[in-house]
Amino acid sequence: MTTATDLPLAGFRVIDLTSVLFGPYTTQLLGDLGADVIKVEAPEGDVTRHIGPARHAGMAAGFLGINRNKRSIVLDLKRAPARDALWQLVDGADVFVHNIRPQKIQALGFDVDAVMARRPTVVYGALHGYLEGGPYAGRPAYDDVIQGECGVAHAFALRDGKPALAPTVIADKSAGLVAAVALNAALVKRLRSGRGVYVEIGMFETLAAYTLVEHQFGNLFVPPEGGPGYTRVISPERKPFATADGHICMLAYTDRQWRAFWQLAGQPQVAADPRFVSMAERTRHIDALYAQAGAVLATRTSAEWLEVLAAAEIPCGRINTFEDLRHDPQLGALGFFRPFAHPSEGELEIPDSGMRIDRAALPLRHHAPGLGEQGAAILREAGLDEAAIRAALG
Repeated sequence: MTTATDLPLAGFRVIDLTSVLFGPYTTQLLGDLGADVIKVEAPEGDVTRHIGPARHAGMAAGFLGINRNKRSIVLDLKRAPARDALWQLVDGADVFVHNIRPQKIQALGFDVDAVMARRPTVVYGALHGYLEGGPYAGRPAYDDVIQGECGVAHAFALRDGKPALAPTVIADKSAGLVAAVALNAALVKRLRSGRGVYVEIGMFETLAAYTLVEHQFGNLFVPPEGGPGYTRVISPERKPFATADGHICMLAYTDRQWRAFWQLAGQPQVAADPRFVSMAERTRHIDALYAQAGAVLATRTSAEWLEVLAAAEIPCGRINTFEDLRHDPQLGALGFFRPFAHPSEGELEIPDSGMRIDRAALPLRHHAPGLGEQGAAILREAGLDEAAIRAALG
């Protein structure tokens, strides 16, 4: 396993004023990569401390899942001594990141101009619901709303006849991934230039870009060549295929894979059907293709199909429940679910980040912290004396 000192961001300090999911997921990724992440919380703490199962108040699963590899300090930024302490932390920061709306961070006095004036070499990350400069700037934003505004709910309607939300928090997490990439790139730029960098990420704009990677489709052209919406993805026939005893997922995609599939199906002549002979034709006739494939897949058991499809190198897989994932052989071989002894919450099973550095998993360096758990120690590191620490922590 990669050691803490070998990690790419070892030695970088992140002052993290984020809460809920978008921001904490971003900073957890930075922490996983080795950064010293100092989570600055209001006296009531991050709201996710109270979301989901918990063994102790303020340490719910919703918080534990996105706040590993961080330390916590409570600063009530309505109080001058707490703001003074935060400025001391800024003085030693490589990254300052928040997901506070523009008007509110400015009222606190920690907007980009103020922070970069004090610390010209800092990477300043503003994680917003909507980018500044547009009419939506400054609005509150959550995943459910962003999914609707970015066309995700509409994509369900195109397929199923009514809008729906993806049952995962896709807007926050996709924006968090982009933010982590951007902040890492900004650190590289700072190392080259010696100057600070301002990074702004909009959840709305990020998910719009993410969704339109495939769904811009005909609208990529001016004038449009057909409408938007990738036909294969929004086909009502694109779904887990029923088998004789359950369901599987299968995606024959290339010409070779489809020829192999129809051979396995005992219908090799279908590969020569003019509607299915090429990628372009299959895309135009995707509903008919999937319906015909579905009729064949229904004739054998899931196990039978998975065996022959895998042998033919046609991508396929079973339908796993969340519980099934805990026993998946691939994840098991990789040690994906990491046992971890939390000092207050006991034994935990923590999903891996999915990253490998130098062929090794990233270490779990620090437990998700209790509210303000390391506050005094953090301020001592920043050089505050005991009287200033007491004043800052209230």
